[in-house]
Amino acid sequence: MMNGFIDAIRDGRTGLVFSNSLYLPFHLEILSIWIGKEMSLLAKPEVIVDFGEESNDVVQRDGTTYTNLVFRRYRDLAHEFGNGKGHVILYAAEKGSDIFKPENRHYIRISFQRAHKGITFEIIEDPFQL
Repeated sequence: MMNGFIDAIRDGRTGLVFSNSLYLPFHLEILSIWIGKEMSLLAKPEVIVDFGEESNDVVQRDGTTYTNLVFRRYRDLAHEFGNGKGHVILYAAEKGSDIFKPENRHYIRISFQRAHKGITFEIIEDPFQL
């Protein structure tokens, strides 16, 4: 059995990005996804809440040990959001937890590494305080 995302992030696990596809080394219940270019007073992140197979935005696929998110409206996530240009934030709960309890919901910031196809994760308190 694999760790949940809180343990995986605490342990420094990393994921992968290939074009418009993110591979996360854990399973989770995603409530919404925020996509934002470099934040400023005028910038407003895009919020996505539709992850179904018919979605034009994001499709989620769960492998045995990972979660794959495919962003259909983007061609190259690392290029568009890497090098400090922006970020992807997941609002999520551990798989199987009670999503109705506020203490079970967390914001996960995904950062794109420059040198290779890796992504890193950080649990943050407030997505507007980046």
